[in-house]
Amino acid sequence: MNTVIAYLADGGQFMRPWLAEIATAMIACLLVIFGSDINRILRRHLACTNFIVRTLVFVLVNAFGYGFLSISVSPWLAKQLGNIPSQWLFCVVVATFLFVGAWAQRNKAI
Repeated sequence: MNTVIAYLADGGQFMRPWLAEIATAMIACLLVIFGSDINRILRRHLACTNFIVRTLVFVLVNAFGYGFLSISVSPWLAKQLGNIPSQWLFCVVVATFLFVGAWAQRNKAI
């Protein structure tokens, strides 16, 4: 059992220098999965509005909203991941990406 914990701790230590990139990848995956749902809701609510207003809202949400979300949430998530002990970090990162992938597969996002 100690050998398994040592390998998990080594895997977690190996990931530590790239926590910012890992956090950005997690946020990007979530935005890819939920972005179409958010855009569909916006399209439904803005269907009766002027073309210029719809286009402006689309640009604001997609360019600035998603960009701001990526820029603001990724550092916070990287800090939270940095607080996880090394032996659990590897498990959390792998489990998160597996969960997101399974969710995307079930919801036909991929």
